[in-house]
Amino acid sequence: MKTFQFIEKYFWAFLLLGIVSGLTIPVFNNLLMSLLKPLLILLLFIVFLKTDVVIVFKKMKKIKLMAFLILMNMIVIPLLFFYTINLFSLPLAIGILLLTAMPAAIASPALTDIVNGNAELSAGIVIITSFIAPITVPLLFWIANIENFSVNLLFLFKDLLEIIILPMLISQFVKHYFPLIIKKGRHFFSGLNIIILSVMVYAVMGSQREIILNNPTKIIGEIVLLYIVFIILHFLGYFLGFKQSNKDKIAISVSTAYMNNGMAIVLAALYFEPSILILMILSDFPWNTLLGPFKRVLKWHNAKYNISVINETFISKDIKT
Repeated sequence: MKTFQFIEKYFWAFLLLGIVSGLTIPVFNNLLMSLLKPLLILLLFIVFLKTDVVIVFKKMKKIKLMAFLILMNMIVIPLLFFYTINLFSLPLAIGILLLTAMPAAIASPALTDIVNGNAELSAGIVIITSFIAPITVPLLFWIANIENFSVNLLFLFKDLLEIIILPMLISQFVKHYFPLIIKKGRHFFSGLNIIILSVMVYAVMGSQREIILNNPTKIIGEIVLLYIVFIILHFLGYFLGFKQSNKDKIAISVSTAYMNNGMAIVLAALYFEPSILILMILSDFPWNTLLGPFKRVLKWHNAKYNISVINETFISKDIKT
């Protein structure tokens, strides 16, 4: 049990180990790459075991807000990024379209809780965007109408159903009929998922080792681009909730910025050229490092807001007196 707690606490170190070891000592690349899809299905199955999807739906309020967020996060924002970046590079535009088209990361509620946001709203966004992704992702690539785009959108739809809906349904069945087993093993889930994700990162990094090591300048440039994209997503998400409470704004910001890049990696490996796959892998850098700075920005913003409220209160009192 202590081992899995250690893994969960230092998850970033295990993901970094997967990156470094994949670049230095890659083994069994072909075998591991063939297992990417089953590994992701297993990972999502374990995650959904911790989530009662029915309860999330029952507790879900703010239906209009959810509809607005789905439209913006799953359609509008990905297309805005695609058409903007396409002015400079089509491969990068396709990669960013794929990344931003993904549903909110399963870890979003936990990340939201870390920065004192509304974790319940975040969980709702995760479930809804996961359900709708098999429809919106193929739709986006159809709307983008990319020339020489050889991916069969029907196959993409089928794979997304298998990757998302299948583990979700099976997990809820297992939760319902074997609740004691799930309760006893719950403390292993997060650590096990980190191990699975680290193995996936290791496999993909190893498969693209030569390309990555031979193009350091290009890799650095793509990492910079990804940081810019993630920072913009943070701001866009926060302002999408302009009429909501601060906790809701934080939840929307996190759910917008932290998409399921593990799913993007698998889809890139299945359907896209190596350059797009590498971009998906590199998204792990901003994914794992931006939450801390975001938390500090929120702390500064809240302190500034509180000071302005206090000043306004004193001014109103002076006017009355």
